[in-house]
Amino acid sequence: MNKSLSTLDAIVFAVYILGILGVGIYASRRGKKTKRDYFLAGDKLPWWMVGGSIIAANISSHHLVGVMGVSYTLGFVAVVIEWGAILLGFNALLWIFLPFYLRNGFYTMPEYLQRRYGGGARTIYSILVLLTYIFVEIGAVLYLGAITLQSLLGIPVLTSVCILAVFTGIYTIAGGLRAVIWTEMLQLGVLMIGMIILSFVTINAAGGVSAVMETSKDWSHFLPADHPDFPWTMYLGGVVCISVFYNATNQFIVQRTLAAKNEWHARMGIIFADYLKFLIPVLIIAPALVAPKLFPNLEKPDLLFATLVQNLLPAGLIGLVMAGLIAAVMSHLSGAINSCTTIITMDIYLPYFRKKASEEQAVKFGKLSGAAIVALGILCAALLVLYSEKPVFLYLLNAYGLFTPGIATMFLLGILWKRTTHAAAVTAGLLTIPASLLIEFLFPSMPFFNRTGIVFWGCMVICVIVSLFTKSKEEDELKGLIWNKQSLSLPPEQRQQQKGWRNPFIWWAIITITVLYFYVRYA
Repeated sequence: MNKSLSTLDAIVFAVYILGILGVGIYASRRGKKTKRDYFLAGDKLPWWMVGGSIIAANISSHHLVGVMGVSYTLGFVAVVIEWGAILLGFNALLWIFLPFYLRNGFYTMPEYLQRRYGGGARTIYSILVLLTYIFVEIGAVLYLGAITLQSLLGIPVLTSVCILAVFTGIYTIAGGLRAVIWTEMLQLGVLMIGMIILSFVTINAAGGVSAVMETSKDWSHFLPADHPDFPWTMYLGGVVCISVFYNATNQFIVQRTLAAKNEWHARMGIIFADYLKFLIPVLIIAPALVAPKLFPNLEKPDLLFATLVQNLLPAGLIGLVMAGLIAAVMSHLSGAINSCTTIITMDIYLPYFRKKASEEQAVKFGKLSGAAIVALGILCAALLVLYSEKPVFLYLLNAYGLFTPGIATMFLLGILWKRTTHAAAVTAGLLTIPASLLIEFLFPSMPFFNRTGIVFWGCMVICVIVSLFTKSKEEDELKGLIWNKQSLSLPPEQRQQQKGWRNPFIWWAIITITVLYFYVRYA
């Protein structure tokens, strides 16, 4: 154990871990043995739990460790992916996709593709997204959490990976989405307290708020076109593609809105997530902006979080902030594991292997597949140990760019253009990885955002061309699956809920204008 971790820190840390396990196991005993309850928490989540759990699942070690490392080296531009989600991905979910997911009673995103196109599109999405979750979400989050534990506590990386994966897997597999949501809400609170403390202490040590404002002369959302990681050209396609996939068509995020009490709660939950998505990155990035004044020559940017904790926090607070890091890791892992088990069960096992499986058999298979996912995640984290010379957050974004262009194409054209055909969607999905790898091979120095944008627009063009030469579904078959103006409104029976300040549009407009101001101010 590192000498900076006092007995008080160890007690705080241990109490948190035991508390999370207790809450998770308690929540797991409250559910019924049905698919709806295990995978969607019984459709009973209020708006604040929907929004809170979206952000608790989203924010993890790749933010506390990865984004902080990127901010240390590149500055304020690291916020663009986080705030970009407010303007792009969450807006696409809120105003385009959400009504169709909820009104059709879907469990998973592939179910939409099955209804819109056919089984081929559903299977391709399932395979692509499972690869993304296992290799990107679970593996990277475990790795980043583990290297921080190694730095602070002296625990070997692979040992930390196994401990984090097994502890999280216990309550996630036992309780399904209900246990995931309950623990995520507790973890979100601990995470925010920990980051507020770390931000305050770091900024105070660097000279106060004035030190942060000194860095504002270098703030910019638009870096030169030849920048190796964040060229301004990323806004022409790469950021759009990744944001729409991650926030609007991603089982990992959208599953929480499917579990809402009704559509009003789902909409307000997404808007509440917008506010948290605005605040939490500030808490992560602000200390990183002033950190070079305190620690000017860090050899490995991904160790900034551990460096700040180790050198600036007094006894007791180290344990609390470390609990915040573990909260972020465990909430993200639990969400990713649960999403994997939902897709494997609902989109692979039931349609192709056990169409007549009982509710109990489906839940049992979901638990078994969860154990397998945990094992694969540990393996992927071990592989990442070999690829850590740059901030791992950049690898994570790079990997999203390999898998996501075809998925974004299938969903966007599928919901916006009724002429899109099954053959076209399958073509776009199959081209994603080969096209991405080909461009990376031919142009190895091309920024990954540019590569992602080129593949995305290429998939869109090819999808349109193939659609024009293949047979589309009849209009009757597409009823309730294509966007129209009516989808912007709540169902008639819920419109009473949005009177006055309960109108989601008002709260959406406030946060959207705020984010747009920063983009214009620091263009």
